[in-house]
Amino acid sequence: MGELCITAGLIVMLFVTYELWGTGRYTEGQQNRLHDEMLNSWRSGKVTTEKVKLGTGLAMIRIPRFGKDYHFVVIEGVDRDDLRKGPGHYPGTALPGELGNFVVSGHRTTYSAPFNRLGELDRGDKILIDTRDDQYVYKVTDRKIVKPSATEVTAPVPFRPKAKPTERLITLTTCHPKYSAAERMIIFGELAEARPRVRSAAGSAGK
Repeated sequence: MGELCITAGLIVMLFVTYELWGTGRYTEGQQNRLHDEMLNSWRSGKVTTEKVKLGTGLAMIRIPRFGKDYHFVVIEGVDRDDLRKGPGHYPGTALPGELGNFVVSGHRTTYSAPFNRLGELDRGDKILIDTRDDQYVYKVTDRKIVKPSATEVTAPVPFRPKAKPTERLITLTTCHPKYSAAERMIIFGELAEARPRVRSAAGSAGK
């Protein structure tokens, strides 16, 4: 019986190690590939976010509160395979800087856990979204915990699916609490500024 318990414990430990480390290694490789592909597309001429295909890079997200090294390529799409590559943009919601609601979902504890620290954001914190030509500066306005079924948070006007949008919003979604999918943590923000994206001498997106 003791040997069985030890074996079971080792299996659980290996599984947890893979979930936290192994999945992160996969996402890191995908992020590096997507970053390079996105930059190449940005350099290649008149490429716009409207032409981004599912599973490819749409934009770059940065959150200054999380440090200067925090950045992730935002994938177009939110299915299982997309979110394993990084945070994903809900197709059909607004694009960065557009009127309406730019909605992004991401893992909180696995696959590099891009939204692990969303609970640390306070009202007024900045969320930066880089696109080919522009950087959009959103400021956090609210945080809520909702049921997974509360899809109305993705509406052009959150919680008011039939309302016509008059603002340029961002919504970030992730599981809550950590290591559970019982609820969702939602971060709301609104556009504060749009400015030309600063390109480095090498033309990178500041990876």
